[in-house]
Amino acid sequence: MVQGNSCRFTKMLVALGMLAGAAIGFGSSTADAQTVRIKDIADIEGVRDNQLVGYGLVVGLNGTGDRLRTAIFTRQSLIGMLERLGVNTRDNEARLETRNIAAVMVTANLPAFAQPGSRIDVSVSALADATNLTGGTLLVSPLLGADGEVYAVAQGSVTTGAIAARGAGASINRGVPTSARISSGAIVERGVPFALAGREQMRLSLRNPDLTTARRMAQAINRAAGEGTARATDPRTVLLALRGRDPVSLLTDIEQLRVEPDQVARVVIEEASGTIVMGANVRVSTVAIAQGNLTIRITETPQVSQPNPLGNGETVVTPRTQIEIDDQAERRLGVLRTGVTLQELVRGLNSLGVGPRDLINILQSIKAAGALQAELEIR
Repeated sequence: MVQGNSCRFTKMLVALGMLAGAAIGFGSSTADAQTVRIKDIADIEGVRDNQLVGYGLVVGLNGTGDRLRTAIFTRQSLIGMLERLGVNTRDNEARLETRNIAAVMVTANLPAFAQPGSRIDVSVSALADATNLTGGTLLVSPLLGADGEVYAVAQGSVTTGAIAARGAGASINRGVPTSARISSGAIVERGVPFALAGREQMRLSLRNPDLTTARRMAQAINRAAGEGTARATDPRTVLLALRGRDPVSLLTDIEQLRVEPDQVARVVIEEASGTIVMGANVRVSTVAIAQGNLTIRITETPQVSQPNPLGNGETVVTPRTQIEIDDQAERRLGVLRTGVTLQELVRGLNSLGVGPRDLINILQSIKAAGALQAELEIR
């Protein structure tokens, strides 16, 4: 059976004026109010993680490490490490053939207020041609900050959580065996100084900047802590005036306050995977939509004509071709009335019987027609 290529045509029609449509869904044009804690939508400015990075060696691998002939930095690191331990291998450098060692990059996040002696998790990633880090042990590796200073030291047994098996005729891989973690694998040697006490003011930074949300946060804080305590200075920042109050107690009370965050109407489309995400505030103006696909399928079923055994005829192949055309004529024009809610929009698009790929084309066409009252973000 041979199947021909499919031709797909999408037709869009924008109707002018008011068109009647059944209201299906929430029964209200606005979404139900959902309040969240300030703690979940804002951060304290200055209280953040700091990224650390380092270089190290993982030893004890079962023949899955770097090839020392091609991984020059692994060989040099091994020779340097052995020399510091009192072992001279430079005279026999060419004879180093071990596959039980791998050069890795070590990364970690140093949390705010981390004190010397506390432990943090680290991630380990192969740097050369090692194929599996399972069962290895990371040797002492200093972790440096952006200023080049050592803030932590990592060491310990690595855990990949991956499965890698190979036979003569097949192999299987689950997860990434060249990337691993060490739980509590680094000891903090120094912290990043940051003091809350003695400050006259502090700032709350919204994770999703929005003027309305910032103003609602300031109003909620002023109602709870006194007028003039908070002021929204921009869509991302709410300024707090401490006025001699204990910052820890004040921030503890503030982060439990609940506000209703606002958001921009946005439609996010991930074309690679066909994923569509629409916010609750997405609205469309009155629009009529017709969508149809034209599919042509050609099936070849050849038949063989065989002559009699004693005859002088020849075997002939007779072609048999079947052509099917599906214009999906049963699909009708769909109407979305002005100001429909997200539920009504989804129900109206689903009534057209289209898949995610066609929905992407429809949303793009609605936006081009000026009927989609939302930001369209295509990734």
